[in-house]
Amino acid sequence: MDANTTVAPTTASPADLGMASPVTLTAKAVEMVREAIEREGLQGYGIRIGVMGGGCAGFQYSMDFEKDPRDGDLSVEQDGIKLFVDPMSSMYLQGVTVDYVVGLQGAGFKFNNPNARTTCGCGSSFSY
Repeated sequence: MDANTTVAPTTASPADLGMASPVTLTAKAVEMVREAIEREGLQGYGIRIGVMGGGCAGFQYSMDFEKDPRDGDLSVEQDGIKLFVDPMSSMYLQGVTVDYVVGLQGAGFKFNNPNARTTCGCGSSFSY
């Protein structure tokens, strides 16, 4: 590219550019997200999935309702559910599957991270 070449900025999402989502929801997780959106009256919202420092193993997962993507977010749709992932979290969520499980200690979303070196006993934090 020479000095006279210009590149137009793009507003395409990473999904539009052929980038895959780093995180995938199981069918049960999609069902439970849909139910939660309906129950909370948040039609049109999606889910922000992220990673932040903390927890007993060093990092912890976060999941919350979000109306629109933020600047720089990876924004994809899976089975009608909008997923938003910030760039920093994206690198820690590569290959992660989010499931919804019911067990003796209750029900909730479970993150299956093939890249985590260790996880804590509660399953909500990990080290990379």
